[in-house]
Amino acid sequence: MKHRSRITVQQTQRLTLTTTLAASIRLLRADAAGLNRYLEEQAAENPNLILTRPVPSDWTPRWRSAFGSIADPAETAAATPSLIVHVRTQIEAQRLSAADTRIAEALVGALEPSGWLAQSCETIARHLGVTQVDVNRVLARLQARIEPTGLFARNLAECLRLQAVEAGELDAVMQAVLNRLQLVAQGEIDRLAREAGVASEEVRARIGQLRSYDPKPGAKFEALAAPIREPDLIVEKGPNGWAVALNRSALPTVTLAPGRGGTGRAEARALVRMIEGRNATLFAVAQEILHRQTAALDNGPGALVPMTMADVAEALGLHESTISRVVAGTAVDTPHGTWWLRSLFSQAVQEGGPAASALRDRLARLVASEDPAAPLSDARLAEELSAGGAPIARRTVAKYRAMLNLPPAHRRRQRR
Repeated sequence: MKHRSRITVQQTQRLTLTTTLAASIRLLRADAAGLNRYLEEQAAENPNLILTRPVPSDWTPRWRSAFGSIADPAETAAATPSLIVHVRTQIEAQRLSAADTRIAEALVGALEPSGWLAQSCETIARHLGVTQVDVNRVLARLQARIEPTGLFARNLAECLRLQAVEAGELDAVMQAVLNRLQLVAQGEIDRLAREAGVASEEVRARIGQLRSYDPKPGAKFEALAAPIREPDLIVEKGPNGWAVALNRSALPTVTLAPGRGGTGRAEARALVRMIEGRNATLFAVAQEILHRQTAALDNGPGALVPMTMADVAEALGLHESTISRVVAGTAVDTPHGTWWLRSLFSQAVQEGGPAASALRDRLARLVASEDPAAPLSDARLAEELSAGGAPIARRTVAKYRAMLNLPPAHRRRQRR
């Protein structure tokens, strides 16, 4: 029997992540600061790119004027302050030197909503052109003096350790537990005790102490507030309603150098097109988001309406992953402060009900304005929140109260 060789032709398709596509995705995810650094790197390597720096602006977050213009003092007291406003107020009271203030501002800009640092001290030192020793020194001062304790922690273990020090509970056993939080999460108490060389009962006692600490001390503040820095977008109300615009003062203008041909010319031209595409996509996405959230722009976070990334993607004819990349790390300046664009997405608590973010904001305001001697129970809070229309269950209130790190009524009660 003879074997015959045959040549066949097949047509297949596959998606290849080219260098250009990878760069486009990176640009979509970059905020103004990240995009600045990327463009500086590219311009340093490619002489065909020219970066024109914008005229420095005296931009400051509008929360100062927004809060100052509120007529009703009770409304001001009821509002939950943003984490950044809270931290900056305490830093200003410390009267740091100009050099240390600059480092402190960079640390504030690196805060996540949880209250932890999103960047390493090494990265912050490199960006500021200072030594890591100086950054560590300022960080230690902020960790020791900024309330609530646990802010500016670099990870969960450090956050809990700072609170253990304050409570006078950081002994050798507690330190051993903090060094093995992964075993705590896995429930491996006996293994942790063996590794630490202590009794299991002591380990369980320390874990009980840890449960009284706050793992995310920044979460009790306003969830929408973004770090104080140049925003990527600015929204203002004009005669025809709300209008959003790119913050041109936060980005350099990228153009091609005069001439024709030459090494790197095609790459430079492609980068200019990608920047234009990135800006156009960001503008279109922001415009759609803020058009849907005009009530929040008028009345604050408590008026947010349910909205998902799938809704925006469908309206713009884009993929949901594109929306996710565009809003990552993007901040928008509003009359109510600087908000994360991503934080404006929130699903409905129930069909026909309010957005979860709006409900949490209203819950925080109710607790902030209650009588300390007679705090509202979860059932009473549910009644107050249900007054807007859709009924809210007591267990939903309890869940959101826990997310906001608000204690139950009996622990909020204060004697006159």
